[in-house]
Amino acid sequence: MGGKKRNSNVVEEGEGVVDTATENTIAGNLDYGNVGDNNVILSPLKKKVKKDKQKGGKGDGDGKKVSSSIKPMERRKKRKLMDKERQRSALENKEVHPKEVGGALRGEETKASVASSSSSSGMPDLRLSVFNDLASGDVSVRQAAAETLVKELQEVQKAYDRLADQSVKGHGLKLEANKDDGLNDCAPSLRYAIRRLIRGVSSSRECARQGFALGLTLSVSTIPSIKVDSLLKLIVDLLEVSSSMKGQEVRDCLLGRLFAYGALARSGRLTKEWISDKNTPYIKEFTSVLISLAAKKRYLQEPAVSIILELVEKVPTDAVVSHVLEAPGLHEWFEGANEVGNPDALLLALRIREKISDDSKRFGKLLPTPFSPSKLFAADHLSSLVNCLKESTFCQPRIHSVWPVLVNILLPDTVLQAEDAASVSSSIKKHKKSRKTSSTEEEVAKSFRSFCEIIIEGSLLLSSHDRKHLAFDILLLLLPRLPASFVSIVLSYKLVQCLMDILSTKDSWLYKVAQYFLKELIDWVGNDDVRRIAVIVALQKHSNGKFDCITRTKVVKDLMADFKTESGCMFFVQDLVNMFVDEGQASEEPSDQSQTTDDNSEMGSIGEKDAMGTLGNADYLKSWVIESLPSILKYLKLDPEAKFRVQKEILKFLAVQGLFSASLGTEVTSFELQEKFRWPKAATSSALCRMCIEQLQQLLANAQKVDGSHSLANGLEPSDLGSYFMRFLSTLRNIPSVSLFRSLSDEDEQAFKKLQEMETRISREERNSGLSADADKLHALRYLLIQLLLQVLLRPGEFSEAASDLVMCCKKAFATSDLLNSSGEDESDGDSTPELMDVLVDTLMSLLPQSSAPVRSAIEQVFKYFCDNVTDDGLMRMLRVIKKDLKPARHRHAESEEEEEDDDEEDFLGIEEEEDIDEAETGETAESDEHSDYSKAVAGIEGPGKELPEHSDDSDGVDDEAMFRMDTYLAHIVKEKKNQSGGETAQSQLVLFKLRVLSLLEIYLHENPGKPQVLMVYSNLAQAFVNPHTTEGSEQLGQRIWGILQKKIFKAKDFPKSDSVQLSTLESLLEKNLKLASKPFKRKKSAASLSKKKQSASLNRHKMIGSLAQNSTFWILKIIDARNFSESELQRVFDIFRDVLVGYFDSKKSQVKSEFLKEIFRRRPWIGHHLFGFILEKCGSAKSVFRRVESLDLVMEILKSLVPLSSDEATRDASKRKLKSHLPNLSHVIKQLVTNMPEKQSRRAEVRKFCAKMFQMLSTLNLTKPFLKDLPSDAHAACESQLGDMFLNLKKLE
Repeated sequence: MGGKKRNSNVVEEGEGVVDTATENTIAGNLDYGNVGDNNVILSPLKKKVKKDKQKGGKGDGDGKKVSSSIKPMERRKKRKLMDKERQRSALENKEVHPKEVGGALRGEETKASVASSSSSSGMPDLRLSVFNDLASGDVSVRQAAAETLVKELQEVQKAYDRLADQSVKGHGLKLEANKDDGLNDCAPSLRYAIRRLIRGVSSSRECARQGFALGLTLSVSTIPSIKVDSLLKLIVDLLEVSSSMKGQEVRDCLLGRLFAYGALARSGRLTKEWISDKNTPYIKEFTSVLISLAAKKRYLQEPAVSIILELVEKVPTDAVVSHVLEAPGLHEWFEGANEVGNPDALLLALRIREKISDDSKRFGKLLPTPFSPSKLFAADHLSSLVNCLKESTFCQPRIHSVWPVLVNILLPDTVLQAEDAASVSSSIKKHKKSRKTSSTEEEVAKSFRSFCEIIIEGSLLLSSHDRKHLAFDILLLLLPRLPASFVSIVLSYKLVQCLMDILSTKDSWLYKVAQYFLKELIDWVGNDDVRRIAVIVALQKHSNGKFDCITRTKVVKDLMADFKTESGCMFFVQDLVNMFVDEGQASEEPSDQSQTTDDNSEMGSIGEKDAMGTLGNADYLKSWVIESLPSILKYLKLDPEAKFRVQKEILKFLAVQGLFSASLGTEVTSFELQEKFRWPKAATSSALCRMCIEQLQQLLANAQKVDGSHSLANGLEPSDLGSYFMRFLSTLRNIPSVSLFRSLSDEDEQAFKKLQEMETRISREERNSGLSADADKLHALRYLLIQLLLQVLLRPGEFSEAASDLVMCCKKAFATSDLLNSSGEDESDGDSTPELMDVLVDTLMSLLPQSSAPVRSAIEQVFKYFCDNVTDDGLMRMLRVIKKDLKPARHRHAESEEEEEDDDEEDFLGIEEEEDIDEAETGETAESDEHSDYSKAVAGIEGPGKELPEHSDDSDGVDDEAMFRMDTYLAHIVKEKKNQSGGETAQSQLVLFKLRVLSLLEIYLHENPGKPQVLMVYSNLAQAFVNPHTTEGSEQLGQRIWGILQKKIFKAKDFPKSDSVQLSTLESLLEKNLKLASKPFKRKKSAASLSKKKQSASLNRHKMIGSLAQNSTFWILKIIDARNFSESELQRVFDIFRDVLVGYFDSKKSQVKSEFLKEIFRRRPWIGHHLFGFILEKCGSAKSVFRRVESLDLVMEILKSLVPLSSDEATRDASKRKLKSHLPNLSHVIKQLVTNMPEKQSRRAEVRKFCAKMFQMLSTLNLTKPFLKDLPSDAHAACESQLGDMFLNLKKLE
């Protein structure tokens, strides 16, 4: 019964209606307001009663009908029943919906009652509408409603207190006699308001709790007539939880009591009570009630404690000690907190302890005695608090209030952080390893470490996902006041491992949590290099340098890219060096799989796993240090001097750790350099030494690219990293206790010394040359010597011969300085220069197959400055490498013979694929022809004495010496292949070698675009591109050759114009290219069995070869045109084009495009002018209607330049004479067109369009009459029928 009534009350409170019909009547009578207001108040009540009756199904008529049908006697009975019901409801503090009859009776009697009361006493009115506004979602509306309510209640209470007529008081008390609420001194309206406010805080409608609690707070704080004891009793009575309540009802009542107690605490009345009476029992009662309330439900604990803390903040310290701490049940609550895990008890104890600043046994085991931060965060005490702190996850995603309190105690202020930053800044400047710290800082650091190890790592990270989430939230709470020196404690091994476990799988439940943590961590780092270094070092140290790799992020990479200051870079370099050298830096803790529930915590790339096969975990971290040091410079933007200082620090580390080892101890002091060098206690592995050398090579290569003018930083020391390295190397080699990391053979030792001596000599020559052009050559040579010296150490036994050859080239260059001075004496000294350049080219090419990227870069720099003097023989050696393939030619000939039996088509070389496939895959027939054509053409370019042997395996004229050199290069390739276990094939190695040689050829073409040798390079590259066996198995090689031909030859601003280029050579190349452009795309019967992918690749290759032929034709014609040959000398060129045109008009096999011919005539009009008559003859006699119509575009293109229609009289006369000479042929063409009109509409339109243009041109030049005369009579009728008015208009002009 009670539960049902309570539910009705909640609904009524949610709708903002007055509690019961009886109380509405009493409030209306006792508020002494006007009748109109009461009608407004009762109007919604009537609607509510009507709705309730309709919902309950009681009665069929409306209120008026019921009221008029009831007799007076029955009306009295109903009134008595309603009075009894009202009294019973008041006793039970429950509300009952009034019956519709009672509402009607009350409506009739209220007006007289209120009017009588109002006129007799003059009490102010209480507007009940403000209660509705208290539940509004708008904060300003709620505040205004609360202020209005309190103001009206104050006026009502003041008026009530002034009443002299006790009968009125008695009348009001009589009506409320049965309400034993203790509010005897309050006006009835105030009593009603207090009761309704208490009930309102239990409503879940909108913002009713907040609004009613605000109203209650203001009322209690401003109206003294409200007694605290009465209020405490009312809260319990009105919001009592009965056994019949369930679910939401219980929750509403409990939360209502919580809000009511909160209102009382915030009102300040308890403080006033204690001030007036030091022995007041209300504070203890209030605290005890809240403790008991907190014990009812878990979600009530933290807000209950926050209310107690509100009280603690308001009352004096003595009241806290004598009343709050002495409250019944509080001590027991503190005592059991450690075992059950009660974070709210710990929060209350910490805050009370902060308030009273004294120790108390009431706190139990929660706080140490005597209290101090160091004892609070001592390991043994933190262990006792683990249960309390672990249970604080129930309020997630919000962080429990105990954590900010603990953080404030753990890191009390930012003074420590400022001191830490200052100390690190000092470390940056002086590169000191450590500094003195005060005892306070040591205690804070010890406490912080204990907190992280026991709470974060020892309990939260080893537990559930919720507690891991809590751990990250706590760390984010620590970040704003975290000193940079504490980063290594926060980013511990277990935390970093946990991060990697989570981020390695996107499906992880905590993936977004970890991502957000990293984002906040990076934001915290900002532009502070000290923080940046600490974070990078911690992440990489505990992940063995694999954090980005495992987590698939770019956290470390992005952090390293943001260094902007020299000091930050220097400090980072020092930290990395210390990490590499100091023992125990790499974390040796085993991975604790209980940290996480993620399955694949060690996911990484294949490259990482392969590297781990050769490097241990500790070495992997060291390898990251080695790779990271040079990468600092990648995004660093500093002035040259500052960058040079950073480069020197990195170079010294790489050189010391990669090239040398100490025989006595791990530290060596160089008095000459005034520096101390350290090595790890354990010997550095050979893999790490090789890695150091490789990074050192890359560092020097990057420095060489940026050097530029090689200017001196000051008068004494050049800002040249190569020079500094060689001096540093010599200095360390002179220290007795320092030796190279590996012993060298006699040959390598001799090569090493020769390279050192030659570098010193060239360096001296470079300084003497100043800023001349020779300085660049010397500079490039010197860096190649340095790279080769390191290569001797990196791969012993492989480069000593090449080093000796390079030293010999340098000596010869010094002996014949004419080479460097580029004087005219080179020609007089017949063989010295060619021999030197041949040796240099051979040496450079011998280094290419097995060299690293930095060595190749140095080779390219040397070749760039010496390529002007490369001989034709040296150039041909490079080109033969491009055309070389490993498939024996005899295999191709055998396959070709088999194919010839089944193929009647022409096959010039018999080049076929190894597999049994046809032209649909590779276009071999056409490509073989193309290869043959280019081979023959190249023979004329390479010079005399280069005839092709009949039975040569490689179709190139190669003498024994050249073949020996070629075999040497290939031997390097095969050796390289054998050195790579499970490596690539010899074919792929050859492709790689070709790509490297192509880089040199590209440099040559860039530096010498106008030399006659460009034609030689072009012809050989074109031959290699057309030959399918040259680029077999490598699309990249074909694309690279294509790119060089297009960019460096066809589209180059300059081209060969020298008279040394023979016209016959150009004619031969022109003929072959035009023939190549005319080749059809052949298919065989077996083409249907090939895959679409292969057919598409074959067709694309055919199109590329056709495009190459067309571009080559344009380029060759440009060279011919620039030479200004006479018409008689160009007769062979005209004959070549006649042959092409004959094939175009007469042969179906010719695939030459009319657009291609049209473009030739547009670019080189002299060709079209010479062949115009021939084209008209072939057009008139063409067997194919399609060819005849298509060739009309060629005729019009030639006429544009041959017969310009200018206003100049002389030009018009010349045009008239030229066109008149071709009128017979033109008449014949038009006759053939109109008498053999195409069937297709589009082609017929092309014919009409051509005729219209011709007729217009004839009429403009006044050649209509000669044309009609030359036009046969039978063609006139055909023209009239096919052309109509167009021809008739022309005849009229005659």
